[in-house]
Amino acid sequence: MTTALLVLAGLVLVLVAVVFLLRRRFLLSGLGAVTMWLRTPGASRWSVGVAWYGGDALLWYRALSLSVRPTHRLGRSEFAVTGQRAAGRDDLPLPDDVVVLSCSTAEGPRELAMDPSTVTGFLSWVESAPPVR
Repeated sequence: MTTALLVLAGLVLVLVAVVFLLRRRFLLSGLGAVTMWLRTPGASRWSVGVAWYGGDALLWYRALSLSVRPTHRLGRSEFAVTGQRAAGRDDLPLPDDVVVLSCSTAEGPRELAMDPSTVTGFLSWVESAPPVR
């Protein structure tokens, strides 16, 4: 009986790992998909995830999740980058070479961190938003 339970628990664990890896591969395979860290106001910790930007919104998915729904949806028409800086001492979990963008959104201020190679494309996407009517 206990052997069967251990085998079943092992199979469930393998299945969850496979689903997690397939989800991550699917998220990173899309056009405009990048690894991006996000921090909300008042939070001391950064959350790593995969962001898709294109069309009229940035969709941010938490990396350590099995959910297929985005955790944050930031509309491009209400999105503005208000500042840019290199990662500092307060940003310990971030890699040294990332760029931190301070942003204002309809949901409130957010900080996004991404690789320098991603920043130019992302800023072009933000700046090319159609005018708000």
